[in-house]
Amino acid sequence: MASPTLLAGDIGGTKTLLSLYDADLTLLLSERYSSADWADLAPMVRTFLQGPVAEAGVPAPGAACFAVAGPVQGGAARLTNLPWQLQESQLAAAIGVEQLELVNDFAVLIYGLPHLKEHQQALLRPGQSQADAPLLVLGAGTGLGVAYGIPTAGGLQAVASEGAHGEFAPRSPAEWQLKQWLQEDLGQSRLSIERVVSGTGLGHVARWLMATTATAIDHPLQQVAQDPAQDLPAAVAAAAQRGDALAARALDLWLGAYGSVCGDLALAALSRGGIWLAGGTAAKLLEPLRSGPFLDAYRNKGRLAAVLEPIPIMAITDAAIGSFSAACRARMLLG
Repeated sequence: MASPTLLAGDIGGTKTLLSLYDADLTLLLSERYSSADWADLAPMVRTFLQGPVAEAGVPAPGAACFAVAGPVQGGAARLTNLPWQLQESQLAAAIGVEQLELVNDFAVLIYGLPHLKEHQQALLRPGQSQADAPLLVLGAGTGLGVAYGIPTAGGLQAVASEGAHGEFAPRSPAEWQLKQWLQEDLGQSRLSIERVVSGTGLGHVARWLMATTATAIDHPLQQVAQDPAQDLPAAVAAAAQRGDALAARALDLWLGAYGSVCGDLALAALSRGGIWLAGGTAAKLLEPLRSGPFLDAYRNKGRLAAVLEPIPIMAITDAAIGSFSAACRARMLLG
């Protein structure tokens, strides 16, 4: 008798990716849907199961995990950018899959980490991980995602974190000036970490430098910053790699802030099991993340630098890591 398959969903406000994996975590098929076209998740999943899955003639899913863009509490989730209200037991009954779990779309990455293959990750800093110690995953994208993995007898347990919303702590006169400028520019009484340490934050750093550098009046990035349709952070990273001085300074400052926060969050849970960087910037900035600004700031923790020294740091490079990690969690649900 064929083994049951694993149903994985990566659900966002704009698009939802539904995928089917076999028990060995090999992708069998996947379909992308426009989230706003559906009143709820259940009819979308039924369409997937009764259409592409049934036509493929593969076994029905024995377990399902859906990574959702929003907080999950008590088996219920309300998506940040969709009017859907999801509840595990109701969804399980509606789609006919008894073993089902909703997980925050960043915390779910924890479940994929032990199963990553070489092509899905890249080494940023070598080290020696401890199998019985917590893991840390953080990712600078639109915001900054943070989650921890705690080893248990049944495998890793993901613990979601709002560490990115702690106070941004300047470490230098430049970072202090950046913080003061950003608070005024954004109209904020306080500045959270992710206002700086995120893809969006890289754009903020560049805007601050252009606003406070006399020679930057006619800088090419000025036009990018004034056009909401353009990707300022990507333009800053590309300009830095071409040798533009202002962009390079912005990227170095951002890398230093990111490295410092990475070290802080690793110390918070003594994440000797390893650190993984995810998010939209990780795969695009491999060499900068291996450089002095990031790694020096990561290690610069005074007496506790020795705690961080042995911890390896990896970057997740697989664009489909959310779906893959949800499949890993679904397999855990099968026991």
